[in-house]
Amino acid sequence: MAFELPALGYEYNSLEPHIDARTMEIHHSKHHNAYVTNLNNATAGTAVETMSLEEICKNISQHSMAIRNNGGGHYNHSLFWKLLSNAGGSPSAALLAAIEKDLGGMEAFKTAFNNAAATRFGSGWAWLSVNADKKLVVSSTPNQDNPLMDVAEVKGTPILGLDVWEHAYYLHYQNRRPDYISAFWNVINWNEVNKRFEAAML
Repeated sequence: MAFELPALGYEYNSLEPHIDARTMEIHHSKHHNAYVTNLNNATAGTAVETMSLEEICKNISQHSMAIRNNGGGHYNHSLFWKLLSNAGGSPSAALLAAIEKDLGGMEAFKTAFNNAAATRFGSGWAWLSVNADKKLVVSSTPNQDNPLMDVAEVKGTPILGLDVWEHAYYLHYQNRRPDYISAFWNVINWNEVNKRFEAAML
């Protein structure tokens, strides 16, 4: 079964003014779609085409660089779209307690996450994950890598991620990556983050 581009579940302009419609359209229909197409080309006729994205990521060192880049790109973006919303919301009491215990509180977490996103050289992602010890960790990965991958420096189950590739923000923010990172906090789908945190803690 071929991998498919997921629907967003909201309109391209839903996240304005924080993320503009044109960026969302190009990011989803062009960039993400290219990862899906290239992943299908790289896995066609192999056992990998029947694996889940999670399976592929967890054993990424066994696969080609084409599968690593495009499988990671498909997984990361599929997650990213679900983590965005204009509906507001807030971290659950359980997640806030874990942020306090593991990361020193919400402000310390935001500072660490913003720093991970801002200091990732070149292209990559910033993450909040639950590690094997059921603790929250903040990290960043290069290119389309993610914390699920067996090659990740900081491993875990990602519950929040931010794309800091230039294609994610350049049309609107140009080289002002910190402004884009700041705007991200206005469009986080905390209900989805809370749900992923609960699942990761089981």
